[in-house]
Amino acid sequence: MTTTIIGFPRIGEYRELKFATEKYFRQEISEADLQETARALRQKHWQTLKDSGIDEIPSNDFSFYDTTLDTAFLFNILPSEIKDIELSSLDQYFALARGYQGPKGDIKARPMKKWFNTNYHYLVPKFEADTKIKLNDEKIFQEFKEAQALGITTRPVLVGPFTLLSLGEYAAGSTPRDFAKALVAAYKEVLTKLADLGAQWLQLDEPALVKDLTATDLALFEEIYQELLADKPLKVLLQTYFGDIRDAYDSVIALPFDGIGLDFVEGVQSLALVEKGFPKDKRLYAGVVNGKNIWRNDYQKTLDLLAQLPQTAVLSTSCSLLHVPYTTANEDFAPEIVAHFAFAKEKLQELTDLAAIRQDNHSPLTVNQALFAQKRFAPDPQVQANLAALTPEDFVRTPAFAQREALQKAVFQLPLLPTTTIGSFPQTREVKRTRAQFKRQEITEAAYDAFVAAQIDDWLAWQEAIGLDVLVHGEFERNDMVEYFGQNLAGYLFSKNGWVQSYGTRGVKPPIIWGDIKRGAAITVKWSQYAQSRTDKFVKGMLTGPVTILNWSFPREDISLKDATLQLALAIQEEVLDLEAHGISMIQIDEAALREKLPLRKSDWYQEYLDWAIPAFRLVHSKVSATTQIHTHMCYSEFTDIIPAIENLDADVISFEASRSNLEILDALKAQNFQTQVGPGVYDIHSPRVPSVSEISETIEKILAKVTPEKLWINPDCGLKTRGIPETRESLANLTTAAKAIRQTISEPVSTSIQ
Repeated sequence: MTTTIIGFPRIGEYRELKFATEKYFRQEISEADLQETARALRQKHWQTLKDSGIDEIPSNDFSFYDTTLDTAFLFNILPSEIKDIELSSLDQYFALARGYQGPKGDIKARPMKKWFNTNYHYLVPKFEADTKIKLNDEKIFQEFKEAQALGITTRPVLVGPFTLLSLGEYAAGSTPRDFAKALVAAYKEVLTKLADLGAQWLQLDEPALVKDLTATDLALFEEIYQELLADKPLKVLLQTYFGDIRDAYDSVIALPFDGIGLDFVEGVQSLALVEKGFPKDKRLYAGVVNGKNIWRNDYQKTLDLLAQLPQTAVLSTSCSLLHVPYTTANEDFAPEIVAHFAFAKEKLQELTDLAAIRQDNHSPLTVNQALFAQKRFAPDPQVQANLAALTPEDFVRTPAFAQREALQKAVFQLPLLPTTTIGSFPQTREVKRTRAQFKRQEITEAAYDAFVAAQIDDWLAWQEAIGLDVLVHGEFERNDMVEYFGQNLAGYLFSKNGWVQSYGTRGVKPPIIWGDIKRGAAITVKWSQYAQSRTDKFVKGMLTGPVTILNWSFPREDISLKDATLQLALAIQEEVLDLEAHGISMIQIDEAALREKLPLRKSDWYQEYLDWAIPAFRLVHSKVSATTQIHTHMCYSEFTDIIPAIENLDADVISFEASRSNLEILDALKAQNFQTQVGPGVYDIHSPRVPSVSEISETIEKILAKVTPEKLWINPDCGLKTRGIPETRESLANLTTAAKAIRQTISEPVSTSIQ
């Protein structure tokens, strides 16, 4: 039985690509050095797949930053402003990903959005009136030849034309159809050139097919592929993932694809679609091994599924393995724990095990059945009792928002357009090194506390000096906004090297929910209370919300996501009430990942997700007093279509990422008569460029055209932990200068001190 995968992690077993790329950004290595690191990683990954017994090996799943950006570069889908900057091709690429500010020009980074329902981010392609689509890059061909030189004939992977067009940004008056013909012609060139090099297959990823599709969408999809597949010189695999293709299935099986990849993990209707009829002249690529979670595959359940699929089905992953860590071999878990986990490399073994079992080698099945016969842990009776005791009243905060808003204005007496930040300040090498020394017990707790206190004091004084209205303590004691909380909650496990790419060089290390969740001691009170004692201005307490903690962890598969999130909500509720009891009157509960597990089909939004995710957040803050101001923050997702649900969070202030998305969310807020106070990010913190006072002022003026001054907060679009100190301080100083100047044109400010 044939085995394959959709894609493999590209950052490296030890994040080699991240470190090399960041050295290149700092001009510590040359482009040639960076390219050599990338080449070595690709070769290692191909050899790993081959040695693991994977039959069909992909290529071009590697990327320096993002495969959607790679595809845009391949086809010359580049914004006009980048073409006027005299940079190398690689530096143009990075300029679009990160922004560029230097002697050769000033370029803002392209908008960055979540890749469907994952924590991976893609760069939005920009189609302009003068975009001339053509082959512009050799990457896909060079990587095929690299593998070929190793004796491996790979299956090149490319974002499909329908998905590429679906994800694009268009100039006013333009539509995807305007660019479809030229794009198809360019894709046909790719097919021809790959065939000439000896490629036998091309994988075209079309995850956009798992979303709700209109008749217009389907017509465009069919037109694209009728032309693209006509007289094709090699075989084409249409690969889908993150759901089922119920709207497009009939169209897909009628087109001359040679292979069709379906997701049988998240695709709830995939089996029913295949049972309805699957063409005998096509190969089914069956995504049966979960590419997004780290638990071992239950072989018997998978075999039962495979028994209902065509005998010729190719065993595959449900999506690319870039969403899981590299290997469990680099972890320190006890044997009885690690036995339950499968990272990317172990999932290769799962595929070959399943293939072996299908060929009557039942030894792997016996071992797997013994594993699943074990009882992993005993449920916590107190956690179960707390969940059972919840009533509808526990999810409702009183009084209503309008009354709270009036009370809070009287208490806080903030000026119009109050300024603040999202929470974190730069995590310098010194901060990371000192935290690591404390973790390794190389310094005492007293020495570590003195260091953190000094950092907080320095940044509080600086925030006061530039005139920020509401301060933050900087989160210097925290390694990650989810892992830090998980380390202080029962029921969590933590990997040592379980890094997963979020975007570009940014990796996250999701904690693992092993058992029932509960809080023991206070988590954030110590440093929040310390910071508030050092200033007369308000300092926000900073927490991560239950939905984000769940979405940025590897969740259990033995209970529902709803129950797991409610366990987290009860734990974070205790922390909220502790902060309030210790004098913290502004508390930010971040839900950056609120949308992440939102079903990709709108018809499934409420019954499968929002009906429990929104109440889980409300549970966290439902018991605080009316004069405790609850903030939340959301970033890098498309929120315009769930504005009513967001308002239903019943927070007092919501900050959004808005700068990279051209403030598009403001129109939706205005249309929905959004009442919650808002802080649309006025500059992009994921870029190293420093916005000028005039640039920020212009952004604020645009916001004020759609948001009343009484409802508006001024802040960056996200936390600042990944930025350097000089750019952070210069950018925030410009922010406060701009806000103060505009504030003077509206009203005189009043006191911001605690009363």
